[in-house]
Amino acid sequence: MTPPESAANNAHEFSVSEISFALKRTVEETFGHIRVRGEITGYRGPHSSGHCYFGLKDDKARMDAVIWKGNFGKLRFKPEEGMEVIATGKLTTYPGSSKYQIVIEHLEPAGVGALMALLEERRKKLAAEGLFAPERKRALPYLPEVIGVVTSPTGAVIRDILHRLEDRFPRHVLVWPVRVQGETSAAEVAAAIRGFNAMERGGPVPRPDVLIVARGGGSIEDLWSFNEEVVVRAAAESTIPLISAVGHETDTTLIDFASDRRAPTPTAAAEMAVPVRAELIADIRDRATRLMRAEARLIDNARTQLRGLARGLPRIQDIVSLPRQRFDNAAERLTRALTRAAEVKRAKLDNAAGRLSPQPIRMKIANERKALPQLAERLGRAERRQLTDLGRRLDGAGKLLESYSYHGVLKRGYAVVRDAAGKPVRAGAGQAPGASLEIEFASDRLCVTVAGAAPATEPKKPAPERTGAIQGTLL
Repeated sequence: MTPPESAANNAHEFSVSEISFALKRTVEETFGHIRVRGEITGYRGPHSSGHCYFGLKDDKARMDAVIWKGNFGKLRFKPEEGMEVIATGKLTTYPGSSKYQIVIEHLEPAGVGALMALLEERRKKLAAEGLFAPERKRALPYLPEVIGVVTSPTGAVIRDILHRLEDRFPRHVLVWPVRVQGETSAAEVAAAIRGFNAMERGGPVPRPDVLIVARGGGSIEDLWSFNEEVVVRAAAESTIPLISAVGHETDTTLIDFASDRRAPTPTAAAEMAVPVRAELIADIRDRATRLMRAEARLIDNARTQLRGLARGLPRIQDIVSLPRQRFDNAAERLTRALTRAAEVKRAKLDNAAGRLSPQPIRMKIANERKALPQLAERLGRAERRQLTDLGRRLDGAGKLLESYSYHGVLKRGYAVVRDAAGKPVRAGAGQAPGASLEIEFASDRLCVTVAGAAPATEPKKPAPERTGAIQGTLL
């Protein structure tokens, strides 16, 4: 039925803004804070402004959702496309497009099944990047000097680790305190792993040889920090061998795949890190005993073999008997030969002595004595001639040297000027006032002091007046 024209004309007129804001107030006052379960759709990551815009849907409907920049950084679980979540926030409208939306303040996966699905999807993604490859695993050091532990400093985990290390093999332990649960836990654990790796060897704080990332047991939500990508990537990038000990034996997190070894419990991680000191000492003693016994057996075997070989060798008396007989025969023949040779030499000497007479020697000595004065006179004449020749040559060299000496130049009225170092001065330019100079004449020397310096001019042009004076003292 069509209303009367008068009734239509009397209806109140609303502006678009009035209707839009009235609906906004009604929706916000009616619903306030709500929890909505749905699947994330249209998620493309944060906008350039830092805000996130996407939708929530189920099998029958869809609604818009927004996460402001300030709340996005505080979320424990970040939104992902296709993830079923429970969103907590305020229902409102957006007047600019006549849409309603939920402003999300808290976001969590919708049940354990959703978390496991997200965990499996993330595991496959990181495995495809090669972060879990076996060839990336590093061997643990047999006996580390320093052990770095990333865990909460107040929980039972660190006490269990320290107690187990004390029982097995006490080592130097560095603890990097972190939160093992909560919004900032993942960032703190990743920063601790990278902080240990950034330490330099030989620095003020010793660099660990092995790392242990540990936490007690809990639900999948409690352990979720160790499934975050930032923690997994930090563990995979670590150049220090890393043992993950997160949760109990049945708990599995993504850091277990990226670490070099996975321990079922923190206590087991301490057992992996160091051997048992008592067992190590006992093993060394056992090996030392076995080594000593092996050496004794080796010596006994060598002694037995040597005795067997010695029995097969001939006796020394048998070996040297024939050479000894030959030596005795040769010695006997040599003695007889030496005796005969001495007799022959003695006979020859006697024959030569009979032919010798002292008279020829005496005559030769007398003749030599007669010729000696003549030789002495000839030697004296030769010596005097030699001295005369040398004297003439020496006089000539002296005259030549005197002709080359600068003293002859000085006698003709010239002088030599030297500086304080004794070096000749060739020009007045460059001599500083107050400098000491020495002037050498033919008969004496004069020390002078430069009182002024003439300007540098060309040497060929004579200066009409001197601008400086030389003061001196005769030596």
